[in-house]
Amino acid sequence: MTLDATVPTQLGVYDIVSKIAEGGMGTVYKGRNRNTGEIVAVKVIAPATAKNPILLQRFEQEFRAAKVLDHPNVVKALDYSGALPHPFLVMEFVDGMSIGQRIEQRGAYAEAEAVRLIGQVCDGLQRAHKQGLVHRDVKPDNILVTHDGVAKLTDMGLVKEVEGDLNLTRTGRGLGTPHYMAPEQFRNAKTVDVRGDIYSLGATLYAMVTGVVPFDNASPLDCWMKKIRNEFPPPRELNPALSERVDWAIRRAMSAEPGQRPASCREFIEDLTGQAKSAGPAAPAAAAADVWYLVYRDENNQPHTVKGSTDGIRKALRDRLLGDPAGIVVSRTKHGSFVPLHSTPEFRDLVVTPSPMPLPSARAPGPDDAPDYGAAPAAGPSASGLNRGRQPASGRYAPPPPPNPASGRYAPPRSGRPHRQPPEAARTRFRAAAHTRPPQPAPTARRPSPSPHQPRPANPAADVKTVRRSTGRRCCSSW
Repeated sequence: MTLDATVPTQLGVYDIVSKIAEGGMGTVYKGRNRNTGEIVAVKVIAPATAKNPILLQRFEQEFRAAKVLDHPNVVKALDYSGALPHPFLVMEFVDGMSIGQRIEQRGAYAEAEAVRLIGQVCDGLQRAHKQGLVHRDVKPDNILVTHDGVAKLTDMGLVKEVEGDLNLTRTGRGLGTPHYMAPEQFRNAKTVDVRGDIYSLGATLYAMVTGVVPFDNASPLDCWMKKIRNEFPPPRELNPALSERVDWAIRRAMSAEPGQRPASCREFIEDLTGQAKSAGPAAPAAAAADVWYLVYRDENNQPHTVKGSTDGIRKALRDRLLGDPAGIVVSRTKHGSFVPLHSTPEFRDLVVTPSPMPLPSARAPGPDDAPDYGAAPAAGPSASGLNRGRQPASGRYAPPPPPNPASGRYAPPRSGRPHRQPPEAARTRFRAAAHTRPPQPAPTARRPSPSPHQPRPANPAADVKTVRRSTGRRCCSSW
């Protein structure tokens, strides 16, 4: 790409070689350090941001915080200059493409590859969380993958918070990318903690294994409303080849309530793999033996200890042979410390339930949804109200309850839904009501309007008198 005429060919000790990308925050160029020859990425701050001293100071503070991070899965921040008119940030140059570009070009990732890359991102993000940094904008476009298959998280809270102030919300409170940010981040990004990044990791993995952007074609307000209702199709519904464990881990990470998500990146990886991180030299040996000691209580609340493998215990838990899983504790050794099932990644998916998905909306009624009462009542007002509404095809209404002797009317339906009577019961009720109705006078027969072809009446005065009685006014017209 050709360089913008307003951008100098040199910034400090860096020569600008070519343009890489351009966004609302600024423009990223490929540069070279004249002293060392190192290829770097130089991000030139946009003039609108450079004129705001508060945003510029925040940008520098975030850079200094990210500079202390030294992790192979995080793009390094190398240098910064706040000198006007072209403040710039120098970052590690990554020769590769982002996960977002990869999804656009080739579609969804294979499950194993997606979990491997997300695991690397979690390792880098875990380091940032220990340093007190929250990314706030984890998404496929901010994860770069080298040609060697190494994932690197970029924009570690450096510019996305500022960019959100300028572009996302006019109130300056909800910062991030609506499709991937946690629902609580819409209210106030300043209060988002580690679990907000966990949500974004789950949404990113959702896009990787399905090839579909979560909450696509939705406005920021629609995204927020769907997120707080957990209104999104499960990833396994879009990709049936996805394993149940990964599907469960993604749905748990994308729970609307922060307390229902994994508490850390490490726990999220354990959810995905079903394996705990080795905490010491004895842990791998115990895991290799695949032996568990489990304590459960029977119906008499008596404790029992059993020994089994991971698969055997999982099968017993699925079949509910050991009672309520919430009261079961396990340990790798018989005399070791026992912990609840939800503390072990091998069994956590059988105990922890993600936020419930919304029920599918009722479909529009069709012709087959009408109840079968034999002869269908006639349409229109003469149907005596028996054809009001339709009934779901999943089942018919039960027979009407017995009448209430106190009131002479039918008792309220037990199901709480509007009850409709069969035609025979309705006719019986109408006949009973007719016997108690006082007699009505027979309607007075009206004289039909004469036809112009009829002969003239013999007594016009009588005709005038009749019309006066029926209409209340004198008719002076003659036939």
